[in-house]
Parts: sequence; structure tokens; C-alpha cells
Amino acid sequence: MTTSAPPVNDRPGGPGPADERLLGTSPWRKLLGRPELGAVVGALAVFLFFAVVADSFLRMTSFGTVLYAASTIGIMAVPVALLMIGGEFDLSAGVMVTSSALVTSMFSYQMTANVWVGVFVSLLVTLALGAFNGFMLTRTKLPSFIITLGTFLMLTGLNLGLTKLISGTVSTKAIGDMEGFSSAKKLFASQLTLGNTEFKVTILWWIALVAVATWILLRTRFGNWIFAVGGNADAARAVGVPVAKTRIGLYMGVAFCAWISGQHLLFSFDVVQSGEGVGNELTYIIAAVIGGCLITGGYGSAVGSAVGAFIFGMTSKGIVYAEWNPDWFKFFLGAMLLLATLLNAWVRKRAEATR
Repeated sequence: MTTSAPPVNDRPGGPGPADERLLGTSPWRKLLGRPELGAVVGALAVFLFFAVVADSFLRMTSFGTVLYAASTIGIMAVPVALLMIGGEFDLSAGVMVTSSALVTSMFSYQMTANVWVGVFVSLLVTLALGAFNGFMLTRTKLPSFIITLGTFLMLTGLNLGLTKLISGTVSTKAIGDMEGFSSAKKLFASQLTLGNTEFKVTILWWIALVAVATWILLRTRFGNWIFAVGGNADAARAVGVPVAKTRIGLYMGVAFCAWISGQHLLFSFDVVQSGEGVGNELTYIIAAVIGGCLITGGYGSAVGSAVGAFIFGMTSKGIVYAEWNPDWFKFFLGAMLLLATLLNAWVRKRAEATR
């Protein structure tokens, strides 16, 4: 009777069985595990589609216009994506942008102060609005949908009521001739020229926010807290994660980016309509979802939100360059949302199957 020798790893004194935790992960598995993979595939498809059907789509001037349209959405899509990863929503994000611009304009005009004073007052007010959303959420335990819907309605009424009370119309007074306006415009609404193409400074703001948000998510303790809170808040609380502070911080992040967007809105035109911003909150959420964020929380990336905003920019301007009826834009946006969600779900299943 013969016996075979045991494997080297199982012999006494041998190195022992291999630990699966130490096994390398293939590049393919890493790629499938990225939340933004589906959005990148969708972006390539949209780009190729409009490159074929619209001759002017590939011009550098058109590219600058597409990037600008994407950046105005992307600046807000980044913090909204982080908030969704944390398992929450903010339906007041759109009108908060307008509120930020209104505070800067009316405070500067009524107090005859340097425009920069209005800018910083607006920052404080907008951050307070974000903290209010987070505080109410953590204290009342009500769904974020209800809390932020209430804030949305209150801000919509305040924007209109206070603007008409102070200015007598539905828009603010022009502040283009006030001290500090030109320097503030350089920061929030200037243009950069590369070759023969002009690019808005919002593109730089957008890129910087994506980089900072990605670093926070992947390299900091706060990023771990965001994923933990979005995955299972009770379990996160049990291991010492400050759930309430994390949620308040996320809402204040949305408010900070709303302040940036609001200043761009004001210093681009020097007046603000009080009714602007209504409905934009859905666009920010759509960009985040297209970029791979889950409605249920705990999954997503800042880069994915940027790709989702880029898809939005390509579609909104590609329809114009193709000389189609812009009335169809919302149809294409809805179709992209469904297709992106299905593609992201398929990618996630494939990633889980290869683990």
C-alpha cells in the first residue's frame, strides 16, 4: 500500500495553507469593482453617438461648452454623491444655490458693503442651512426626504417673499458696479483661454472638488465613516462611528458647494431671479445615480458623479449640436438614467461573482 506525500503547505513545519486574504486581486476584478465603471462605458457610448450624429460636437469650442454645462451640475453632484453614499438625500440643494446668491446680492446692496462682505455672510448662512438639515435629521429621526423637502419648500417661499419685500420685484438689484465685484467675479465666474477656446473657471472648481472628495473617501477616516453610515448606520454606531456628526458634515458639504454654485450664478449675471434652482436637485441626484451611487447608500464614488455630470453635459449640448428638438432632452435623460442604473447593477453583480 502506498501513500502520497502531503502537500508541502500541509507538512509539519511547512508554511501552512495559503491565506486567501493575501492573494492578489487581478486588474479585471479591480476594474469590475469600481462604482463608476458603468458610467464610463455610458459616457463613451454617448460621446461616440454625438460625434457621429453632430458634426460640430468634436470642435474644441463645443468641448468647452460641454465641460461648462457639466461643471455647473458636477460641482453639486460631488457632495450629493457623498451624501448618497452616506445613505441620505437633499431635496433642498437646488434652491439652496439660489438662496446663497440672493443673500450675497441683497446683503451687499442693502448694506452698501463691499461685495466680499456679502460673499462671506452668504457662506455662513448657507453652511447654517446645511447644518440645520443635518441637525433636524439626527434629532427627529425623520427620513431625509421629509426633512429636506420641508427645507426646500421653506427656502422657495423665503427666496420669493424676501426678494419681493426688499427689492420690490422677483429679482435682485444689479451689483455689477459695487466695490469688490470684479475680483469676486474672477474667482467665481471668470474665463480661461487655451488656444482659441474659452473655458469657465467652474471647470477648475469642479475638478478640485472631485479630487478632494475622492481623497476624503479613499484616504481618510471620515471617508470610512461615510461608507459605514451608508451601509449600516446601527452597525457603524456600535463600533464607535459618530453617525450624527458624519451626517451633519455631509449636509454642510452640500451647503458649501451650493455656496460656490450660488456665487457663480450671481457673478455671471450680477442679478439673480428668486425662482431659479427649483428642480435642479433632481438633476444632481440623477448625475450621482448615473455615476454609480446606490439609492440605498454605502456604494459610489466622487469620480462617478463627475462622469454622470459629464454625460449630462454631453447630452444637453449634443442635442443642440445635432439640431434636434430640445424638448426631447428630458426623454433622453430619463432613458440614460434607466440604462445607467441597469448597467451599474450588472457591473456590481459581475464584481460580486468574481470575488
